[in-house]
Amino acid sequence: MAPANTPVMAPAAPAAAAAVSESGDEVLSRYLQAIPNSVLRGVEMEVDIRARLVKLHKEGTLHALRSISRVGEVTYSALKWAGDNTIKKDVITRFLSAEVQARQEKTNLGLTPENYKFKYKGTAAREGLIVHVFQVTPKRKVEGLFKGELWVDPDTYLPLRESGQLVKTPSVFLKKVEFVRDYEIREGVAVPVRLISQVDTRVVGRAELDIRFSNLRKDGPAVARLSPADIVN
Repeated sequence: MAPANTPVMAPAAPAAAAAVSESGDEVLSRYLQAIPNSVLRGVEMEVDIRARLVKLHKEGTLHALRSISRVGEVTYSALKWAGDNTIKKDVITRFLSAEVQARQEKTNLGLTPENYKFKYKGTAAREGLIVHVFQVTPKRKVEGLFKGELWVDPDTYLPLRESGQLVKTPSVFLKKVEFVRDYEIREGVAVPVRLISQVDTRVVGRAELDIRFSNLRKDGPAVARLSPADIVN
């Protein structure tokens, strides 16, 4: 389920060479130091979501403006929809609602030792990059935590990829959620560029989502905000 041709910034050659001699504890320490300075706040970005229900042969696309306030609240605006209403109601709306709710609850779901056990797997060549690879296992079964892998850039120690399976789904509607989330390093910040997710639902079968993020910018003029529920109206 790995995304193809995902744009991520390749580490410089000196950093890649130095990465071989670093211990897992050193890499994890530098990662934990880098993460707090890489939190996105007070920004907007465009989001294109393509979703489909495999068995029902239904598809739909949504274009939106995703805003993250200075306190971390997520809202959506300027939504444009095309496709089957089942996709809109039972797939995309549920996805957006789960994200907004998690932000509102301000639950700490970060990839930190408070939430996860980290097992260093060493360096590996992945999609043309030399990366540090950690196996991550959540310490408790909480919505939003996952079991899988973390790829760390050897130059900035920021995440390049998070992938795995959620240990607890955000809705009884969902049975299993697998995902791959890719980042691009820009000016010392890990910016999301793509999220691919496969979701097994209890009602409509397997759903596949391909989400692209683009045109990151500082908050612009105030615009009308829409909640996920507005999509179905």
